[in-house]
Amino acid sequence: MIRRTQSDTGSLLDEQEARWLASIALVEAGVPEDDADLVADALVDTSLRGIDTHGLRLLPQYLDELATGVANAAACPTVVRDRGAGLLLDADGALGVLAGLAAARLAADRAKAFGVAAVGVRNSNHFGAASVYTRHLAGQGMIGIAVTSAASRVAPFGGIEPLFGTNPISVAAGTGDEGLALDMATSQVCFGEVKHRRAEGRPLNSGWATDCDGRPTAEPDEAYALSPLGGYKGQGLAMAVTLLGAVLTGSPPDWHLEQVGEGTPGRSRGVGHFVLALDPGAFSGHEQFAAGLADLLGTVRGATPATGTPVVAPGDPQRAHERERRVRGIPLDARTAEVFAALETTFDGISVTRKEASR
Repeated sequence: MIRRTQSDTGSLLDEQEARWLASIALVEAGVPEDDADLVADALVDTSLRGIDTHGLRLLPQYLDELATGVANAAACPTVVRDRGAGLLLDADGALGVLAGLAAARLAADRAKAFGVAAVGVRNSNHFGAASVYTRHLAGQGMIGIAVTSAASRVAPFGGIEPLFGTNPISVAAGTGDEGLALDMATSQVCFGEVKHRRAEGRPLNSGWATDCDGRPTAEPDEAYALSPLGGYKGQGLAMAVTLLGAVLTGSPPDWHLEQVGEGTPGRSRGVGHFVLALDPGAFSGHEQFAAGLADLLGTVRGATPATGTPVVAPGDPQRAHERERRVRGIPLDARTAEVFAALETTFDGISVTRKEASR
């Protein structure tokens, strides 16, 4: 059940309620139940970890893409090229979450046999949070690496026109407190944050975006392009992601992709992904790798802080969010709260039935 916070300035949604409602909505949109559960879990888990731009907030967009046929609810991803440790998967227009998880499962299976496996994906849609797939691989004892192409939002350093997507890179290894989970955009910020600031009437942080003349702006309404992370170096990372996610998989480059919510009805957006799995057993060995990872994390976390705030490793802030939100609930912005309130009303009877069946 959605409940208002004590300050009455926001809404909170119970984790299990979010899973049930999201899954039911996807099933009603034509997605098979097992696949719907996978997508719902990915969105909820992402929100639990505090990555709100790629969590439950995406559900309405995914439902719209299913309704218009941009995403194929009955997709059947197929391996179209197989060289053992290297595969190309055609997603058949699936929701990107399902395509990414299919790629991660393939990569894990093959890496167990070959020590390393790479899966490229073409003909897909929005990927969601890249850490969904790398953390899946980490849970299988692998090092997981994942990237995806994305519709252009980011101008090259010193340029005006957006050419690259936010083009995330994720690397994960280990689990729980002994895990590393990097998930970063190659832009200063994702465009969802710009839209969020625009809706709230708040200025952008310095260096986030440029206007139509390529000049830095703090005005959300003037944001024409996002800025690459670290200037020219961020541009280089974005190009590397485009190389792997688009060029290598035979997918359209970022500047030819349609934005989420603006796809052509009945046609996949053609997003490309790349997932890499590395089995430590083929290298230093699982025990030595685990010890080295623990040493890496412990050394970084034990570094002397400059401000009194402890030094953290990638994934630490997200685990802190998860611990808190599992108890308090997932905070929702006003628009997402409206969507889930409507789902509660529409699917109340179905939700109760599924809850009872799961007990």
